[in-house]
Amino acid sequence: MRKLRPVAALWLLVVLSFLAGCSDSTSSSERAEPLVTGLPDFTLLVEKEGPAVVNISTVTHQEEEDLQEQMEQIPEFFRRFFEQFGGEGAPRMPQDREARSLGSGFLISSDGYVLTNNHVVAEADEIMVRLQDRRELKAELIGADEQSDIALLKVEGEDLPVAAIGSSAKLKVGEWVLAIGAPFGFDSSVTAGIVSAKGRSLPSDSYVPFIQTDVAINPGNSGGPLFNLSGEVVGINSQIFSRSGGYMGVSFAIPIDMAMDVVSQLKEHGKVSRGWLGVLIQEVDRDLAESFGLDQPRGALVSQVLNGSPAEEGGVQPGDIITGFNGEEIYRSSELPRWVGLVKPGEDAELTVIRDGDEETLTVTIGLLPDDPGLAMRGGISGEDGADALGLKVRAATDDELAKRDIKAGVVVTEVNDGPALRAGIAKGDVLVTLNNAPMESPERFAEVVAALPESGTVAALINRDGTPRFLALKLK
Repeated sequence: MRKLRPVAALWLLVVLSFLAGCSDSTSSSERAEPLVTGLPDFTLLVEKEGPAVVNISTVTHQEEEDLQEQMEQIPEFFRRFFEQFGGEGAPRMPQDREARSLGSGFLISSDGYVLTNNHVVAEADEIMVRLQDRRELKAELIGADEQSDIALLKVEGEDLPVAAIGSSAKLKVGEWVLAIGAPFGFDSSVTAGIVSAKGRSLPSDSYVPFIQTDVAINPGNSGGPLFNLSGEVVGINSQIFSRSGGYMGVSFAIPIDMAMDVVSQLKEHGKVSRGWLGVLIQEVDRDLAESFGLDQPRGALVSQVLNGSPAEEGGVQPGDIITGFNGEEIYRSSELPRWVGLVKPGEDAELTVIRDGDEETLTVTIGLLPDDPGLAMRGGISGEDGADALGLKVRAATDDELAKRDIKAGVVVTEVNDGPALRAGIAKGDVLVTLNNAPMESPERFAEVVAALPESGTVAALINRDGTPRFLALKLK
């Protein structure tokens, strides 16, 4: 066999390596397309949609008596000091003045309808809308919805620039989004980022499934649009999470699908009607899940069913865990109000509940959420008895105590000693409504239920503290 010279052999190895590399490159490209093709260019989007974004300024006339009330909060010594010795520049006794604020918004129709946040225009006496071409138009408040923080304005005009409305339901986590607004009064400022999460619930907002983004939002951006890469509005920038008062990387926008539903109701009725179930609910934690026999924490635990509510008429009971509503799974208790709120009053809804370990389906005719938030949330034997197993002493509740808390039965906790009840958080003065799903109709009934408790495991106790019901998980051993 003829041998290759060293130089020829070296060249052969180079050629073979090159061909192998080409083969690997080809097969790699066939296996997967690149996930990211490059950074987006927002210039065309801003040029096309920017003119529909407006600045909103408001003036609120603060009356003399309102200012007087504020001054009365200042200690008397300081008031006298300022009045007698305060020179130029010192605080003076109140006079009528104007409070001004700035925000953003966007045009949704060529004849002048403008969408913004309710908190931008709340209690304003004058509202002015300034367009990108610097025209200033006086605005009329058509309607506002405090629950969703949405307000609809109207200015007089024709052939005004209009923002394209998209769908927040089609928005995906990780998708690029862009905001246009007036942070700190800087007109037509553009910031961009991605969708961080969808369906976020905030403690102060029960009816809005917020879009979370990392788009820079600051005071003045409120009410401005959030665009997708197609130039469509997918949200209304509303809130930030901040410990400093400025942007810290977490922003929240109201989904445009919800906003447009609110707009249609405000146009037609001037207010928004929401569905109401009439229950007080709480989160299911790990201990409560164990006490109710769940394999994992999920659902909304019903701590109280309000008297005369749709839930009571539909057969919902305290201790039910609502895990589904009209086909939508309920993982967290905060998800339930938003789904209920979307149902029109008078329509039927199907609830999936877990009761005594079994899954049931209930049909409830949804009611109208009362305008008064407090109304939406409200809807004797002497002697003592001891229960060493839990560390509790109780007595019968009087009729007044039950009526005050809007409950039908319960026993009052008179003493809490070391034991499962103390560790769970039960306190003296609490009204124990149910224990291990059994109604506490009397101290005698309480003693019977305690005597029948297992030696170990976790049981649920429903208490009512100052009118607020809450389930607690008692670990027996």
